Amino acid sequence: MSTPQPVAKSVDEFLTLLPSMANRHGLITGATGTGKTITLQKLIENFSSIGVPCVVSDIKGDLSGIADVGGNNAKVTERFSAMGLEAKYDKCPVTFWDVWGENGHPIRATISDMGPLLLSRLLGLNETQSGVLNLAFKVADDEGLALLDLKDLRAMIQNIGERAKELSLSYGNVSSASIGAIQRALLTLESQGGEKLFGEPMLNIHDLIQSIDGKGVVNLLDATKLMNTPKLYASLLLWMLSELFEALPEAGDTKVPKLLFFFDEAHLLFTDAPDVLIEKIEQVVRLIRSKGVGIYFITQHPNDIPEKVAAQLGNRIAHALRAFTPKDQQAVRAAAETMRDNESLDEKTALMELGVGEALVSLLDEKGTPSVTQRALIIPPFSHIGPITPELRRTLMNTSIVGDTYDQTIDSESAYERLTQRLQEQTEQKAEDEKIKAQEKEERQTGRDRESAVEALAKSAARAIGSQLGRAIIRGVLGSIFKK
Repeated sequence: MSTPQPVAKSVDEFLTLLPSMANRHGLITGATGTGKTITLQKLIENFSSIGVPCVVSDIKGDLSGIADVGGNNAKVTERFSAMGLEAKYDKCPVTFWDVWGENGHPIRATISDMGPLLLSRLLGLNETQSGVLNLAFKVADDEGLALLDLKDLRAMIQNIGERAKELSLSYGNVSSASIGAIQRALLTLESQGGEKLFGEPMLNIHDLIQSIDGKGVVNLLDATKLMNTPKLYASLLLWMLSELFEALPEAGDTKVPKLLFFFDEAHLLFTDAPDVLIEKIEQVVRLIRSKGVGIYFITQHPNDIPEKVAAQLGNRIAHALRAFTPKDQQAVRAAAETMRDNESLDEKTALMELGVGEALVSLLDEKGTPSVTQRALIIPPFSHIGPITPELRRTLMNTSIVGDTYDQTIDSESAYERLTQRLQEQTEQKAEDEKIKAQEKEERQTGRDRESAVEALAKSAARAIGSQLGRAIIRGVLGSIFKK
């Protein structure tokens, strides 16, 4: 395991994010076009080179270049030369993931594992509707019904609605309006392609923690299409993070992280998020570092991150911010105040003057103390800058270490099949009951008809006795019986 390359160079020194401090989390900020993606790529390849796996979303498709060797960019060559560095062009082992299975292996969660909290946010449910969704999960658990995909959840919600009176005695009131709202939200999610996310085989979180030839595998989630549904994007990443938190054992202080998790467009994680969800995120961020996982948020402005979460981000790299209005200037001032003050540097002014590929950098030292903020140039990555060719992506997908596991879907027996079977049995039983009732009714009617016929014959005979014709008929009849 080699020592990671420095991330940036100030006037006086090279700046390196220490592996032992990488699980103390971090923040990368800056306006569009200031160099956040290049900084992100450099950090990832540095940690991959020392065996640390990474998870990162590729918003624009240009991070895929980390899978190919660099060296064909004149500006990069000039930057290395100006900084007095040798360009050791290289690439990282990459596993491509894609919810739709087009630009990577399908990545799936089950409804049960996603849970009602994240699903409520994903579906845009209010408090009352969320309560009904929680009830549906509880009933499914109690009745042993597995919720794996969207059709399972739809069937479960429909079943809850049909049994509202019965269930209200044990679980509380079930609002028919809430049932309708949830069903409509599920249809909307399905129309957005959400059914692709839910099902089996579900992602085994340990498959994200791989290394090849001593290098950590970079798990690249293609989000170019996923970003069209921001809540789906945010829910998937938060689910992956919660799975890591639940699955990994305590590790304490480690020399290198087990895994680094990078949230690009991090503001989407918190936009319109209910307080209870933000509290859960804060809890995970606070506790997951003891499991050897570092979390890095990438967003335009530090204020995009809730204060309680931002307070736990020790490593900070701030690219240029734009201040065109008084409100923007106030925001820049607030951003400057989040970094450790350097008496010889006006952080607020510097944030508005930084060039592309320049940043204010404050990283944790060996004792976990933020270093004095330095104005520095970001060192270019050794891998290719920009997207790779579709042919190379396809080749890498075909030789992936996880392709055989996730490329084929599995449709196990779950709530949909069980409830469909239950409904079919109930329908058949109802039909049988109705058939029995019809037969009984027919038998009763036939009995009454027979009795009526006998009574009518008796009455007719009684009337006929009074006439000669009647007596002849009776004789004739009786005579025919006894005649030998």
